[in-house]
Amino acid sequence: MLVGMGTEKKDRLAAVGPRLRELRRRHRLTLAGLAERTGINASTLSRLEGGTRKPTLEMLLPLAEVYAVPLDEFVGAPRTGDPRIHLKPVTRNGMTFVPLSRPGGTQAHKLLIPPRPDTEPQLSTHEGFEWVYVLAGRLRLLLGEETVVLKPGEAAEFDTHVPHWLGSDDERTVELLILFGTQGERAHLRARTP
Repeated sequence: MLVGMGTEKKDRLAAVGPRLRELRRRHRLTLAGLAERTGINASTLSRLEGGTRKPTLEMLLPLAEVYAVPLDEFVGAPRTGDPRIHLKPVTRNGMTFVPLSRPGGTQAHKLLIPPRPDTEPQLSTHEGFEWVYVLAGRLRLLLGEETVVLKPGEAAEFDTHVPHWLGSDDERTVELLILFGTQGERAHLRARTP
């Protein structure tokens, strides 16, 4: 029992375990896999997620690093101070994703796709929908059997169950805004393990 704490603070601390479990599942990690990446043993992680072990800063720091979330997200702390998003670009499959929103829910990213003339398009599918808006360059969107070229100022929205691929239509880098949900985040940004 947490003594000397208000109900709201107790509720926030009690919610840490379920948040940790949800983040682990969203990243498709097992307890053993997470233990390997954080140096925290699987038993301790299980007790943290179940609420029988109180989280410490020493435990939360490596978890925040693995999940790429701020510490205050674990405890549902109210946002204070600087409202700016701290941009940490992520490069996957030659494309650079720059986050424009905080983790959780619909994700907004600026996406830079360099020309890849020697790369054969690999169409993929996943759960959800995507929305794209071209800022610069020409985007080639393969959507099922269709090929669509979008110029700056044009937007597209599509069901990601349909096989799709995004790339530059010429020798320039294409720059766009992209919105997707948690399913799209897993498909595009989930860390690959060797």
